[in-house]
Amino acid sequence: MDPRAPFLRILDLALPPRCPGCGAIVEADHRFCASCWDSLQFLGPPWCATCHLPFEYDRGAGAQCGDCLAHPPPHDGVRAAVAYGEVARRLALKLKYGGRLAVAETMARAMARLVPEGADLVVPVPLHRWRLWSRGFNQAVLIARGVAKRHGLPVETDLLRRVKATPKLQGLGRRARAKVVAGAFALAPEARARLAGKTVLLVDDVHTSGATGDACARLLKRGGASRVVVLCWARVLAEDAMD
Repeated sequence: MDPRAPFLRILDLALPPRCPGCGAIVEADHRFCASCWDSLQFLGPPWCATCHLPFEYDRGAGAQCGDCLAHPPPHDGVRAAVAYGEVARRLALKLKYGGRLAVAETMARAMARLVPEGADLVVPVPLHRWRLWSRGFNQAVLIARGVAKRHGLPVETDLLRRVKATPKLQGLGRRARAKVVAGAFALAPEARARLAGKTVLLVDDVHTSGATGDACARLLKRGGASRVVVLCWARVLAEDAMD
């Protein structure tokens, strides 16, 4: 576990509320200052009917993006609170590598509005046990719990397992990311009974190329899930924005 985690939790409780993006003092916890708020690009319809990639204008009911027409994804849409930009990136790094656990609640608040009707359970993208041990927490689990409590949904942390340690995906392109995560995940032995006919929310912090979400969605559907919707804090809208 990160030795700084207990100290950082105390700081989160004791110090005045600050903007999650830049640290400026704000009125209440999890609120952004005006500058950071204006920098965030919140996402929503109109979007691709299949993957939920935002459109610049409404193309009509059932309209799909070019990627989905050519290569239908294994999931049933990616719903992201914001586009991946400087402020969104800053929050993701503070949570994942800075140990600022309260940021997960900030993300969950923004993501909760995108939970589709009929969702049955929430499944966070798993970490390999060695990375979980070294980091001390799985950021996707923290975010998933924040989203789930707002909708009264169960969080299933053991349905999906990361069985292969993979290198960090930062700096890799779409094809390289897909190759790295191939075979990295597995379903728990009892998963079929718990997934049969269910609509699953697959939660992660950042959606980049989609390689991780695609791999997990395939497994969940293979295990009996009827729908898998990917829910995340930020989505990379241009491949050259990946890090």
